[in-house]
Amino acid sequence: MILTLLNYQYRAYPNTNQKIELNEWLRICQYWYNWQLGDRFNWWELNRNYVVFPQGEFCLISCTITPPKLRENPGFYSQKKLLPEFKEDLIRVRHSGELLDFKRVPSQTLQDVSKRAELAFSRFLGGDSNGKKSGKPRFKNAANFRTIKIEGQAVTIERIEKDWLFLSISKLKGWLKVRLHRPLPGGFTFKNILLTRKADGWYCTIALEDPTVPAFNPDDVTPTWDNSLGMDAVLHEDDYLATSEVEKLPSLKSFRKSHNRLAKVSKRKATKKKGSANRRRLQSREAREHQRIARSRKDHAYKTAHKLVRTGKKVFFHEDLNLRGLTKRNKAKKDGQGKFLSNGQSAKSGLNKSWLDAGFGQFFTTLDYIASLIWSSRSKGKSCLHFTVIVLSR
Repeated sequence: MILTLLNYQYRAYPNTNQKIELNEWLRICQYWYNWQLGDRFNWWELNRNYVVFPQGEFCLISCTITPPKLRENPGFYSQKKLLPEFKEDLIRVRHSGELLDFKRVPSQTLQDVSKRAELAFSRFLGGDSNGKKSGKPRFKNAANFRTIKIEGQAVTIERIEKDWLFLSISKLKGWLKVRLHRPLPGGFTFKNILLTRKADGWYCTIALEDPTVPAFNPDDVTPTWDNSLGMDAVLHEDDYLATSEVEKLPSLKSFRKSHNRLAKVSKRKATKKKGSANRRRLQSREAREHQRIARSRKDHAYKTAHKLVRTGKKVFFHEDLNLRGLTKRNKAKKDGQGKFLSNGQSAKSGLNKSWLDAGFGQFFTTLDYIASLIWSSRSKGKSCLHFTVIVLSR
């Protein structure tokens, strides 16, 4: 993994007017993303050949091809060129009637939304760098579109006072107040920021770039018995991982510990009328419960990854787990009369919950990131340590 970017996430405290403006930015970017997806889907519908098979009285089948309406395939550049037209006047949303002003959002932010739409379609049609294709792009609602990117040229660091950072963002009135719970490292250039709306407020992710860090090539590391460490996923009692040095790391089980509290809130929310204030209040509480579970799982992954890296090993081996197959439901079984038989799904449901609660996919990604992060930080000094993570396919 080549790492020249560092992301530092901090809690942001926008004032009331800034919250209203940032929510409007999210709504405009969400509409722009959905409009681009709809435009691409419409192109596929209008520019394909329709074959009609009408059946007459004698079931004679005839074939007619309707000539398609030719149109240029919409892409990143063609859709990005439409932004000046969208900024000329207010855009009315059909289903809600609300008016959106594209001039309120920084131009680089809208262009980044076009990149996200292009990336979604490119992975759907051609796949990613590993050749793995994604599913059909989906339209985003307010719950699934919560992050916007602002380029560094539109952001200015106005002041740093004790544990507070004040940012000036283009087209946003006032300074954005950010809590610095840890200092920013030196020697890095400011690249961009990500503003994310979560269940408990707004967060600012600052991306820092250091071009002086040399690129890391994992092929330069030669695995040996002394510098390598093997790992195996374990789901037995309170164990999480088993290493090749006969050591078992403890698990967290964040979801199982919070399952009863989450179920209680979800049950109360289900009894409230949709659209009521009580339901919205319980929905916000339910979101915070999910956020607490996700944060504890992420914290456990980072602490476990740091513990493994501090062992001094340079190469880490782990199995390429097929989590989708491991958590798949069992096929239904029927007897000769068509009655359903026991297929063991009731017993497997608890195992599926344990697999998903462990979050091994997130942990292995975190381990790769931490190993590369420590290498990049130490490569700027006198010593240079190489770390790599190798996946063993079955």
